Amino acid sequence: MSKKILVLAETIDVNASSAGKANMGFVNALVHNDHEVAVLHFSHKIVHIKGASTTLIKELKTDPFYWLSRLQRVLQRLTGKNFSVPLENKFGFSFTFKNDANSMVAAVKKMRGDFNLVITLSKAASFRTHAALLLLPDLHAKWLAYVHDPYPFHLYPPPYHWIEAGYEQKEAFFRAVSEKAAFSGFPSLLLKEWMGQYFPNFLKTGIILPHQNINTKLKAVAIPDYLEVQKFSIMHAGSLLDHRNPFPLIEGFQKFIEKTKGAAKNSQLLLIGASQAHEPKLTKICKRLPQVYKSDGYINYNEVQVLQKKVSVLLILEAISEISPFLPGKFPHYISEDKPIVHLGPKKSETRRLLGETYRYSCEAGDVIAISEIFMELYAAWKVNNNLSLERPDLLKYISPEYFNKQMSKIFDCE
Repeated sequence: MSKKILVLAETIDVNASSAGKANMGFVNALVHNDHEVAVLHFSHKIVHIKGASTTLIKELKTDPFYWLSRLQRVLQRLTGKNFSVPLENKFGFSFTFKNDANSMVAAVKKMRGDFNLVITLSKAASFRTHAALLLLPDLHAKWLAYVHDPYPFHLYPPPYHWIEAGYEQKEAFFRAVSEKAAFSGFPSLLLKEWMGQYFPNFLKTGIILPHQNINTKLKAVAIPDYLEVQKFSIMHAGSLLDHRNPFPLIEGFQKFIEKTKGAAKNSQLLLIGASQAHEPKLTKICKRLPQVYKSDGYINYNEVQVLQKKVSVLLILEAISEISPFLPGKFPHYISEDKPIVHLGPKKSETRRLLGETYRYSCEAGDVIAISEIFMELYAAWKVNNNLSLERPDLLKYISPEYFNKQMSKIFDCE
Protein backbone atom coordinates (compact mmCIF):
# COMPACT_ATOMS: atom_id res chain seq x y z
CA MET A 1 0.00 0.00 0.00
CA SER A 2 1.36 3.39 -1.00
CA LYS A 3 2.39 5.68 1.85
CA LYS A 4 3.20 9.37 2.05
CA ILE A 5 6.82 9.73 3.14
CA LEU A 6 8.97 12.74 3.96
CA VAL A 7 12.73 12.21 3.65
CA LEU A 8 15.06 14.70 5.32
CA ALA A 9 18.49 14.08 3.76
CA GLU A 10 21.77 15.80 4.33
CA THR A 11 22.76 15.10 0.72
CA ILE A 12 21.42 13.34 -2.36
CA ASP A 13 24.28 14.47 -4.60
CA VAL A 14 25.82 11.26 -5.97
CA ASN A 15 29.03 13.04 -6.96
CA ALA A 16 29.62 14.65 -3.59
CA SER A 17 30.16 11.59 -1.40
CA SER A 18 29.33 7.93 -0.86
CA ALA A 19 26.49 9.15 1.38
CA GLY A 20 24.96 10.94 -1.59
CA LYS A 21 24.89 7.65 -3.51
CA ALA A 22 23.48 5.71 -0.57
CA ASN A 23 20.79 8.31 0.12
CA MET A 24 19.83 8.49 -3.54
CA GLY A 25 19.51 4.70 -3.63
CA PHE A 26 17.32 4.80 -0.51
CA VAL A 27 14.93 7.33 -2.08
CA ASN A 28 14.86 5.44 -5.38
CA ALA A 29 13.80 2.29 -3.53
CA LEU A 30 10.91 4.16 -1.90
CA VAL A 31 9.82 5.56 -5.27
CA HIS A 32 10.17 2.13 -6.92
CA ASN A 33 7.69 0.76 -4.39
CA ASP A 34 5.11 3.40 -5.33
CA HIS A 35 5.32 5.54 -2.21
CA GLU A 36 4.61 9.25 -2.49
CA VAL A 37 7.99 10.71 -1.56
CA ALA A 38 8.95 14.30 -0.75
CA VAL A 39 12.65 14.99 -0.16
CA LEU A 40 14.09 17.94 1.74
CA HIS A 41 17.85 18.00 1.23
CA PHE A 42 20.90 20.04 2.15
CA SER A 43 23.02 19.16 -0.90
CA HIS A 44 24.02 22.78 -1.62
CA LYS A 45 22.82 22.26 -5.20
CA ILE A 46 19.54 21.45 -6.93
CA VAL A 47 19.09 17.70 -7.45
CA HIS A 48 16.14 16.02 -9.12
CA ILE A 49 14.90 12.47 -8.50
CA LYS A 50 12.45 10.93 -10.93
CA GLY A 51 9.19 10.11 -9.18
CA ALA A 52 9.88 12.22 -6.06
CA SER A 53 9.56 15.90 -5.26
CA THR A 54 12.83 17.44 -4.10
CA THR A 55 13.38 20.73 -2.27
CA LEU A 56 16.77 22.25 -1.54
CA ILE A 57 17.00 23.56 2.04
CA LYS A 58 18.38 27.07 2.40
CA GLU A 59 20.49 28.28 5.30
CA LEU A 60 18.47 30.04 7.96
CA LYS A 61 20.23 33.39 8.15
CA THR A 62 17.96 34.74 10.89
CA ASP A 63 19.26 32.07 13.24
CA PRO A 64 21.72 33.36 15.91
CA PHE A 65 23.96 30.33 15.24
CA TYR A 66 24.40 31.48 11.64
CA TRP A 67 25.96 34.73 12.84
CA LEU A 68 27.96 33.04 15.59
CA SER A 69 29.48 30.66 13.02
CA ARG A 70 30.46 33.61 10.80
CA LEU A 71 31.91 35.49 13.76
CA GLN A 72 33.98 32.44 14.67
CA ARG A 73 35.39 32.25 11.14
CA VAL A 74 36.34 35.92 11.18
CA LEU A 75 38.05 35.62 14.57
CA GLN A 76 39.93 32.51 13.46
CA ARG A 77 41.12 34.28 10.33
CA LEU A 78 42.24 37.37 12.28
CA THR A 79 43.94 35.51 15.15
CA GLY A 80 45.22 32.45 13.31
CA LYS A 81 43.69 30.30 16.06
CA ASN A 82 41.10 27.52 15.70
CA PHE A 83 38.38 27.75 18.34
CA SER A 84 36.46 24.66 17.18
CA VAL A 85 37.76 22.21 19.78
CA PRO A 86 37.14 24.32 22.91
CA LEU A 87 33.72 25.39 21.59
CA GLU A 88 32.67 21.80 20.85
CA ASN A 89 34.00 20.65 24.21
CA LYS A 90 31.68 23.19 25.81
CA PHE A 91 28.61 22.96 23.56
CA GLY A 92 29.01 19.51 22.00
CA PHE A 93 28.54 20.74 18.44
CA SER A 94 29.76 23.51 16.19
CA PHE A 95 27.71 26.64 15.57
CA THR A 96 27.44 25.56 11.92
CA PHE A 97 25.99 22.20 12.97
CA LYS A 98 23.36 23.94 15.08
CA ASN A 99 22.52 26.42 12.32
CA ASP A 100 22.16 23.62 9.77
CA ALA A 101 19.86 21.68 12.11
CA ASN A 102 17.71 24.76 12.72
CA SER A 103 17.57 25.40 8.96
CA MET A 104 16.25 21.87 8.50
CA VAL A 105 13.67 22.35 11.24
CA ALA A 106 12.38 25.49 9.52
CA ALA A 107 12.15 23.64 6.18
CA VAL A 108 10.22 20.72 7.71
CA LYS A 109 7.75 23.10 9.37
CA LYS A 110 7.01 24.63 5.96
CA MET A 111 6.04 21.27 4.48
CA ARG A 112 2.34 20.73 4.04
CA GLY A 113 0.56 17.40 4.32
CA ASP A 114 0.19 14.61 6.80
CA PHE A 115 3.05 12.15 6.25
CA ASN A 116 2.86 8.51 7.33
CA LEU A 117 6.60 8.43 7.96
CA VAL A 118 9.52 10.86 8.29
CA ILE A 119 12.96 9.44 7.50
CA THR A 120 16.29 11.10 8.38
CA LEU A 121 19.34 10.32 6.21
CA SER A 122 22.72 11.85 7.00
CA LYS A 123 26.33 11.58 5.87
CA ALA A 124 29.69 10.73 7.40
CA ALA A 125 29.75 11.69 11.10
CA SER A 126 27.24 14.50 10.79
CA PHE A 127 23.70 13.36 11.71
CA ARG A 128 22.40 16.94 11.46
CA THR A 129 19.08 15.64 10.14
CA HIS A 130 18.66 13.56 13.30
CA ALA A 131 19.40 16.63 15.43
CA ALA A 132 16.68 18.48 13.53
CA LEU A 133 14.04 15.79 14.18
CA LEU A 134 14.85 15.78 17.87
CA LEU A 135 13.62 19.39 17.85
CA LEU A 136 10.27 18.31 16.35
CA PRO A 137 8.66 16.12 19.06
CA ASP A 138 5.31 16.01 17.27
CA LEU A 139 6.98 13.86 14.57
CA HIS A 140 8.75 11.38 16.85
CA ALA A 141 5.92 8.83 16.65
CA LYS A 142 6.44 8.56 12.87
CA TRP A 143 10.24 9.03 12.76
CA LEU A 144 12.61 6.49 11.21
CA ALA A 145 16.20 7.40 12.14
CA TYR A 146 18.59 5.75 9.67
CA VAL A 147 22.04 5.01 11.13
CA HIS A 148 24.56 4.43 8.34
CA ASP A 149 27.72 4.19 10.50
CA PRO A 150 28.66 3.97 14.20
CA TYR A 151 28.28 7.24 16.10
CA PRO A 152 29.94 9.03 17.85
CA PHE A 153 33.49 8.28 16.71
CA HIS A 154 34.64 6.93 20.07
CA LEU A 155 32.14 4.08 19.60
CA TYR A 156 33.82 2.86 16.40
CA PRO A 157 35.38 -0.61 16.67
CA PRO A 158 39.18 -0.98 16.76
CA PRO A 159 41.47 -0.06 15.06
CA TYR A 160 39.63 3.28 14.97
CA HIS A 161 40.67 5.27 18.03
CA TRP A 162 39.43 8.82 17.84
CA ILE A 163 37.72 10.72 20.62
CA GLU A 164 35.98 13.82 19.33
CA ALA A 165 35.65 17.16 21.05
CA GLY A 166 32.34 17.21 22.92
CA TYR A 167 32.10 13.42 22.82
CA GLU A 168 29.96 13.22 25.97
CA GLN A 169 27.34 15.59 24.54
CA LYS A 170 27.42 13.70 21.23
CA GLU A 171 26.80 10.40 23.00
CA ALA A 172 23.90 11.93 24.94
CA PHE A 173 22.52 13.29 21.66
CA PHE A 174 22.54 9.86 20.04
CA ARG A 175 21.03 8.23 23.10
CA ALA A 176 18.15 10.68 22.70
CA VAL A 177 17.85 9.71 19.02
CA SER A 178 17.68 6.03 19.96
CA GLU A 179 14.97 6.69 22.55
CA LYS A 180 12.84 9.29 20.72
CA ALA A 181 12.70 7.84 17.20
CA ALA A 182 9.83 5.36 16.90
CA PHE A 183 11.82 3.36 14.34
CA SER A 184 15.47 3.00 13.41
CA GLY A 185 17.10 1.61 10.28
CA PHE A 186 20.54 0.15 9.65
CA PRO A 187 22.23 -0.95 6.43
CA SER A 188 23.71 -3.96 8.22
CA LEU A 189 22.73 -6.47 10.89
CA LEU A 190 26.15 -6.25 12.53
CA LEU A 191 25.86 -2.46 12.76
CA LYS A 192 22.49 -2.74 14.50
CA GLU A 193 23.98 -5.20 16.98
CA TRP A 194 27.08 -3.04 17.47
CA MET A 195 25.11 0.13 18.18
CA GLY A 196 22.67 -1.82 20.32
CA GLN A 197 25.51 -2.48 22.78
CA TYR A 198 25.59 1.23 23.60
CA PHE A 199 22.00 2.24 22.88
CA PRO A 200 19.81 -0.81 23.69
CA ASN A 201 16.62 0.72 22.32
CA PHE A 202 17.99 0.33 18.79
CA LEU A 203 17.67 -3.44 19.28
CA LYS A 204 13.93 -2.95 19.83
CA THR A 205 13.22 -0.42 17.07
CA GLY A 206 15.78 -1.36 14.42
CA ILE A 207 15.17 -2.94 11.02
CA ILE A 208 17.74 -3.80 8.36
CA LEU A 209 17.49 -1.67 5.21
CA PRO A 210 20.50 -2.55 3.01
CA HIS A 211 22.10 0.07 0.80
CA GLN A 212 20.44 0.18 -2.62
CA ASN A 213 21.69 0.52 -6.16
CA ILE A 214 21.19 4.01 -7.58
CA ASN A 215 20.06 2.75 -10.98
CA THR A 216 20.97 6.00 -12.70
CA LYS A 217 21.14 6.06 -16.47
CA LEU A 218 24.73 5.65 -17.61
CA LYS A 219 25.91 8.59 -19.66
CA ALA A 220 27.96 7.83 -22.74
CA VAL A 221 31.60 8.30 -21.75
CA ALA A 222 34.78 6.89 -23.21
CA ILE A 223 36.54 4.06 -21.43
CA PRO A 224 39.41 5.68 -19.48
CA ASP A 225 42.85 5.24 -21.02
CA TYR A 226 44.26 3.68 -17.87
CA LEU A 227 41.88 0.71 -18.08
CA GLU A 228 43.26 -1.91 -20.48
CA VAL A 229 40.13 -3.92 -21.18
CA GLN A 230 42.00 -6.87 -22.66
CA LYS A 231 43.76 -7.51 -19.35
CA PHE A 232 42.77 -9.24 -16.11
CA SER A 233 41.79 -6.18 -14.08
CA ILE A 234 41.03 -5.82 -10.37
CA MET A 235 39.47 -2.60 -9.09
CA HIS A 236 38.91 -1.06 -5.68
CA ALA A 237 36.52 1.90 -5.89
CA GLY A 238 36.35 4.25 -2.93
CA SER A 239 38.52 6.37 -0.70
CA LEU A 240 41.51 4.71 0.92
CA LEU A 241 41.00 6.05 4.42
CA ASP A 242 43.70 5.86 7.09
CA HIS A 243 42.79 2.37 8.24
CA ARG A 244 42.17 0.94 4.78
CA ASN A 245 45.76 -0.09 4.31
CA PRO A 246 46.42 -0.82 0.60
CA PHE A 247 50.00 -2.06 1.02
CA PRO A 248 49.31 -5.73 1.91
CA LEU A 249 46.91 -5.77 -1.06
CA ILE A 250 49.62 -4.41 -3.36
CA GLU A 251 52.19 -6.83 -1.96
CA GLY A 252 49.81 -9.72 -2.52
CA PHE A 253 49.17 -8.54 -6.07
CA GLN A 254 52.93 -8.28 -6.68
CA LYS A 255 53.49 -11.84 -5.45
CA PHE A 256 50.70 -13.00 -7.75
CA ILE A 257 52.26 -11.46 -10.88
CA GLU A 258 55.73 -12.70 -9.90
CA LYS A 259 54.57 -16.30 -9.43
CA THR A 260 52.09 -16.54 -12.30
CA LYS A 261 53.35 -16.93 -15.84
CA GLY A 262 52.13 -14.15 -18.12
CA ALA A 263 50.33 -12.28 -15.34
CA ALA A 264 52.77 -9.35 -15.29
CA LYS A 265 51.87 -8.52 -18.88
CA ASN A 266 48.18 -9.33 -18.61
CA SER A 267 47.07 -7.94 -15.24
CA GLN A 268 46.42 -4.61 -13.57
CA LEU A 269 45.24 -3.36 -10.18
CA LEU A 270 43.18 -0.14 -10.15
CA LEU A 271 42.83 1.95 -6.98
CA ILE A 272 40.09 4.47 -7.73
CA GLY A 273 39.44 7.23 -5.20
CA ALA A 274 41.20 9.54 -2.77
CA SER A 275 44.35 8.11 -1.17
CA GLN A 276 46.09 11.03 0.54
CA ALA A 277 46.36 9.13 3.82
CA HIS A 278 48.90 6.77 2.23
CA GLU A 279 51.07 9.27 0.40
CA PRO A 280 53.81 9.64 -0.70
CA LYS A 281 54.50 5.91 -0.26
CA LEU A 282 51.63 4.86 -2.53
CA THR A 283 52.78 7.04 -5.42
CA LYS A 284 56.32 5.67 -5.15
CA ILE A 285 55.04 2.09 -5.32
CA CYS A 286 52.84 2.83 -8.33
CA LYS A 287 55.84 4.28 -10.17
CA ARG A 288 57.81 1.13 -9.44
CA LEU A 289 54.92 -1.22 -10.35
CA PRO A 290 53.33 -0.15 -13.66
CA GLN A 291 50.61 -2.78 -13.19
CA VAL A 292 49.21 -0.75 -10.26
CA TYR A 293 47.27 2.40 -11.09
CA LYS A 294 45.94 4.92 -8.60
CA SER A 295 43.62 7.75 -9.56
CA ASP A 296 44.47 11.34 -8.83
CA GLY A 297 41.81 11.76 -6.14
CA TYR A 298 38.05 11.45 -6.50
CA ILE A 299 36.59 10.14 -9.77
CA ASN A 300 33.17 11.13 -11.12
CA TYR A 301 30.53 8.49 -10.39
CA ASN A 302 29.66 8.05 -14.05
CA GLU A 303 33.26 7.08 -14.81
CA VAL A 304 33.27 4.65 -11.88
CA GLN A 305 30.13 3.04 -13.31
CA VAL A 306 31.92 2.48 -16.62
CA LEU A 307 34.89 0.92 -14.83
CA GLN A 308 32.67 -1.39 -12.75
CA LYS A 309 31.16 -2.78 -15.93
CA LYS A 310 34.49 -3.29 -17.72
CA VAL A 311 36.90 -4.67 -15.11
CA SER A 312 37.26 -8.38 -14.39
CA VAL A 313 37.08 -8.38 -10.59
CA LEU A 314 35.75 -5.95 -7.97
CA LEU A 315 37.41 -5.51 -4.60
CA ILE A 316 36.29 -4.48 -1.11
CA LEU A 317 39.11 -3.46 1.25
CA GLU A 318 38.41 -3.06 4.96
CA ALA A 319 40.55 -2.24 7.97
CA ILE A 320 42.67 -4.91 9.61
CA SER A 321 40.40 -5.61 12.56
CA GLU A 322 38.44 -8.23 14.48
CA ILE A 323 35.08 -6.87 13.36
CA SER A 324 33.72 -4.65 10.61
CA PRO A 325 30.01 -3.86 11.10
CA PHE A 326 29.88 -1.61 8.01
CA LEU A 327 28.07 -2.45 4.81
CA PRO A 328 30.08 -0.59 2.13
CA GLY A 329 27.99 1.73 0.02
CA LYS A 330 29.55 0.16 -3.06
CA PHE A 331 28.24 -3.31 -2.13
CA PRO A 332 24.90 -3.16 -4.02
CA HIS A 333 26.60 -1.70 -7.08
CA TYR A 334 29.17 -4.48 -7.06
CA ILE A 335 26.47 -7.15 -6.69
CA SER A 336 24.47 -5.67 -9.56
CA GLU A 337 27.47 -5.97 -11.89
CA ASP A 338 27.56 -9.76 -11.31
CA LYS A 339 31.36 -9.95 -11.15
CA PRO A 340 33.54 -11.83 -8.65
CA ILE A 341 34.11 -9.81 -5.49
CA VAL A 342 37.36 -10.08 -3.56
CA HIS A 343 36.70 -9.23 0.08
CA LEU A 344 39.72 -8.28 2.20
CA GLY A 345 38.55 -7.87 5.77
CA PRO A 346 37.80 -9.65 9.04
CA LYS A 347 35.77 -12.85 9.15
CA LYS A 348 33.30 -11.07 11.41
CA SER A 349 32.13 -8.44 8.95
CA GLU A 350 28.82 -7.63 7.29
CA THR A 351 30.29 -8.17 3.82
CA ARG A 352 31.58 -11.62 4.78
CA ARG A 353 28.28 -12.46 6.52
CA LEU A 354 26.42 -11.77 3.28
CA LEU A 355 28.94 -13.47 1.00
CA GLY A 356 28.92 -16.50 3.31
CA GLU A 357 31.45 -18.32 5.47
CA THR A 358 32.42 -20.62 2.61
CA TYR A 359 32.95 -17.82 0.08
CA ARG A 360 36.26 -18.53 -1.66
CA TYR A 361 37.53 -15.06 -2.46
CA SER A 362 37.72 -13.60 1.06
CA CYS A 363 40.61 -13.31 3.51
CA GLU A 364 42.07 -11.00 6.14
CA ALA A 365 43.17 -7.63 4.75
CA GLY A 366 46.75 -8.16 5.98
CA ASP A 367 47.21 -11.75 4.74
CA VAL A 368 49.56 -11.22 1.80
CA ILE A 369 49.89 -14.91 0.90
CA ALA A 370 46.12 -15.51 0.91
CA ILE A 371 45.58 -12.39 -1.21
CA SER A 372 48.08 -13.59 -3.82
CA GLU A 373 46.46 -17.05 -3.90
CA ILE A 374 43.01 -15.56 -4.46
CA PHE A 375 44.33 -13.55 -7.41
CA MET A 376 46.04 -16.68 -8.81
CA GLU A 377 42.79 -18.64 -8.67
CA LEU A 378 40.77 -15.86 -10.28
CA TYR A 379 43.41 -15.31 -12.97
CA ALA A 380 43.35 -19.02 -13.88
CA ALA A 381 39.56 -18.86 -14.18
CA TRP A 382 39.82 -15.67 -16.27
CA LYS A 383 42.24 -17.36 -18.67
CA VAL A 384 39.54 -19.95 -19.38
CA ASN A 385 36.65 -17.45 -19.47
CA ASN A 386 37.40 -13.73 -19.45
CA ASN A 387 33.80 -12.92 -18.53
CA LEU A 388 33.78 -14.05 -14.91
CA SER A 389 30.55 -13.81 -12.92
CA LEU A 390 29.50 -13.85 -9.27
CA GLU A 391 26.31 -15.88 -9.81
CA ARG A 392 24.60 -14.94 -6.54
CA PRO A 393 20.87 -14.49 -7.18
CA ASP A 394 20.33 -14.54 -3.40
CA LEU A 395 22.38 -11.33 -3.02
CA LEU A 396 20.64 -9.71 -5.99
CA LYS A 397 17.37 -10.38 -4.18
CA TYR A 398 18.78 -9.03 -0.90
CA ILE A 399 19.67 -5.65 -2.43
CA SER A 400 16.47 -5.40 -4.46
CA PRO A 401 13.77 -2.76 -3.92
CA GLU A 402 11.34 -5.63 -3.34
CA TYR A 403 13.27 -6.85 -0.30
CA PHE A 404 13.65 -3.25 0.85
CA ASN A 405 9.87 -2.83 0.65
CA LYS A 406 9.34 -6.05 2.60
CA GLN A 407 11.50 -4.63 5.38
CA MET A 408 9.71 -1.27 5.29
CA SER A 409 6.34 -3.04 5.60
CA LYS A 410 7.38 -4.06 9.14
CA ILE A 411 7.08 -0.39 10.03
CA PHE A 412 3.80 0.23 8.24
CA ASP A 413 2.28 -2.86 9.84
CA CYS A 414 2.80 -1.10 13.19
CA GLU A 415 0.53 1.79 12.24
